[in-house]
Amino acid sequence: MATDSWVNETLYAEWGQRFLVKRELARVQSDFQDIMVFESYSHGRVMLLDGVVQITERDEFVYQEMLTHVPLLAHGKAERVLIIGAGDGGVLRRVLQHKNVKKAVMVEIDGEVIRLAKEFMPGIAGDAWNDPRAEVIVGDGIDYVRKAADASFDVIIVDSTDPIGVGEVLFTEEFYANSARILSAQGLIVNQCGVPFQQADELRETNIRRGKSFGDTWAYVAAVPTYVGGFMTLGWAAKDKALRHVDVATIRARAEANGIAGLTRYWTPEIHVGAFNLPPYISENL
Repeated sequence: MATDSWVNETLYAEWGQRFLVKRELARVQSDFQDIMVFESYSHGRVMLLDGVVQITERDEFVYQEMLTHVPLLAHGKAERVLIIGAGDGGVLRRVLQHKNVKKAVMVEIDGEVIRLAKEFMPGIAGDAWNDPRAEVIVGDGIDYVRKAADASFDVIIVDSTDPIGVGEVLFTEEFYANSARILSAQGLIVNQCGVPFQQADELRETNIRRGKSFGDTWAYVAAVPTYVGGFMTLGWAAKDKALRHVDVATIRARAEANGIAGLTRYWTPEIHVGAFNLPPYISENL
């Protein structure tokens, strides 16, 4: 069929993936990036930012669950959560599934991402946008963290693009120093750290920067099919090393008490604990 239209991801110069497009839904040049939303045959609706896959309806649950449930259940008593980025609303929805969360502040720099996600991928966030515990701010996460009060959050979740372009400032020493300041005594921060098979430098350099402000830094992994190249790493920086070593039984009990048990399709207590056990090709960068 001569009318076949393919979208090629442009993350790497020499290697990539492509999707057969059923129909294009939106193409917007925002103040920050080129945003494309299309319907695929294989993965439901897909959002690309600057030619790089951010989210697909079919596999978003892997990334969102691991980025959210791991830090919140490792902490155990997180009531105040700051989300930076995550404009599709998927992390916000997962955070609000936790009964003990009293406030979730989400700061996304690009309002167009939120608008397009609401219009074309409403199932990702569900009713999260209307939850009274949620405060959604269109603005600069760096600026927000710089101005926030000391010890005002328990967990920070950073869901950004790769540390190039608009996402780069979320990986600096200053950002991590401010993050440590606005986190409570048991606080921790997690962030997207790339696919180390292809982006090992990102993991290595970010970990060095985090280590200047946090006593315990590491990474944990998730296998997200459309983040091609094997395991995706999620960066981990905590004030208390014990948070990384909570046992399966405790994590399970917290998930049940919190209302998370039975809601997940990737995360389990065993996967939670196991995700910190890294293959040497990944751990050597830490």
